[in-house]
Amino acid sequence: MIFHLFKSKKNEKLISEIDKNNLPNHVGIIMDGNGRWAKKRGLPRSAGHRVGAANLKTITEFASDMGIRYITAYAFSTENWKRPKEEVDALMELLLEYLRDKKLLEGNQVRVKFIGDRSVLTDEIRREMDTAEEESAHRTRTTLYLAINYGGQQEIVNAVKNIAKKVEAGQINIDDISLDAVGSELYTEIPDVDLIIRPSGEYRLSNFLLWQSAYSEFWFSNINWPDFTKEDFTQAILDYQNRNRRFGGV
Repeated sequence: MIFHLFKSKKNEKLISEIDKNNLPNHVGIIMDGNGRWAKKRGLPRSAGHRVGAANLKTITEFASDMGIRYITAYAFSTENWKRPKEEVDALMELLLEYLRDKKLLEGNQVRVKFIGDRSVLTDEIRREMDTAEEESAHRTRTTLYLAINYGGQQEIVNAVKNIAKKVEAGQINIDDISLDAVGSELYTEIPDVDLIIRPSGEYRLSNFLLWQSAYSEFWFSNINWPDFTKEDFTQAILDYQNRNRRFGGV
């Protein structure tokens, strides 16, 4: 109890240092380390994913209260299908449970959307995704994008194909292809990501928001995602605010 109070007071101090006028507009989160968290405790990997999913709700609500407008969370990549079938099945079942929570992030006015290729997901999962998007469409405080069966390279290839079809159909000329033209064909409909957070000790993007992260700031830590706290998120924001973003200028 004393430790809990200490952490709360510590976070209150950290929060007081945040410049509300210099918040990242869009934060990306690579939720890494769920399996390692479970292994350290002698639990199945699925237990780590379950705790990680609950932590996403906690961190999203906290970020929304702080004033973050957009969050994109890497939930399941196009490469994750290579994992053992029992783990993939457990992840898909957990996703269904998450989507069926009709009060999901309701109190914090968080809109839920999805990016990625839905075509290989089950009809049941796609229906629940549609429902979650429809039922949260009126919420205006924060938008949470869940990246499911998502890959940044695949996203860019898909955008190129769409543009090629438009050129072939005579809708646009080759000279019309620009950064904005490519950007408009991506899955995301929001500003590029300002800050990417990756816990668990890894230092790579892992095919996450490759186009949108051209000028992102990065925050890495050795903390496994289930142990990632509000204090850690606050520290990431403070570190972001202490950086000088020049976007290629001086």
